[in-house]
Amino acid sequence: MKKQIETDNHPLDLDAGATVVIPVYNSEGSIEELTARLHIVLPQLFPDYEIILINDGSHDNSWKVIQKLCQHPRVRGFNLMRNFGQHNALLCGIRSARFETIITMDDDLQHPPEQLPLLVETYNKGYDVVYAVPKKLPHSWWRNLGSKLTKFTLSKFMRIPIQEIGAFRIFRTELRNAFADYHSPDVYIDPLLSWGTTNFGHVFVEEDQRKVGTSNYTFRKLVHAGLLILTGYSTIPLRLASTLGFVFMIVGFLILIYALIIKLAFDSVAGFPFLASIIALFSGVQLFTLGIIGEYLARMYDRSTDRPPYIVKSEVTGRNDDLES
Repeated sequence: MKKQIETDNHPLDLDAGATVVIPVYNSEGSIEELTARLHIVLPQLFPDYEIILINDGSHDNSWKVIQKLCQHPRVRGFNLMRNFGQHNALLCGIRSARFETIITMDDDLQHPPEQLPLLVETYNKGYDVVYAVPKKLPHSWWRNLGSKLTKFTLSKFMRIPIQEIGAFRIFRTELRNAFADYHSPDVYIDPLLSWGTTNFGHVFVEEDQRKVGTSNYTFRKLVHAGLLILTGYSTIPLRLASTLGFVFMIVGFLILIYALIIKLAFDSVAGFPFLASIIALFSGVQLFTLGIIGEYLARMYDRSTDRPPYIVKSEVTGRNDDLES
């Protein structure tokens, strides 16, 4: 059974089944086990399926492992030219999906495939997007805190009614129509999904500890993700800058009145510490506002350069003779 949707103004037939999209970065030690477990779980949930592995510029032997795994007819592999980022790699897999349902998950075995029935059960209740919310985050306290703040910011600014969003999700492939023309090097999948629907759900799942390697997310990357969310997919920071400007204009007017009263009543003027404090306060607000505007200019510049979100170097389609050295 196929479902026809429009993509880039052309009809596309989607088979009834699921596409699992997994971005891969330095995970040669985990993706083989992950794929094997998916081959056990997926046939129990969908009439047909495929697994798409996107090698996002790995420095280890991940691509060779992907090539080996693609001997299975239901596994496809994409090798990107360099490291573009997790969400850029996800976008590549989402646009290549052949089935009407897409599942995304990490490559480090922290998202157990055995938890997929819980997502599918909630998804079948009619939601367009369902997030798997871990009952307990397995990372360090600072990583958990940074992750929670980033996710909270995203959910509020994008009006996503789920605060615990994450990489383990299931959604309808037709949602990619909402961002079919998106062309920017700065990619974040969750805001793009919110362009197509407000029908979000979630389910609590168990999340395993990372078995191989270490996390690639640092505090710097979490901060960058937060700035990308705020300035790349929302105008709220600009409105905040305008509001600050208006508020401090009123504050400045009140300070002027105060200074005039002091002058007329006591024939004196405010001292140097007072003036220095006011100047520093207003200068800080001005620089903060200019910083917000600068972030938006940077986003505009990135998009004006017309850099693609990803470039595919090679693809393996699941046949033995497709293996490359």
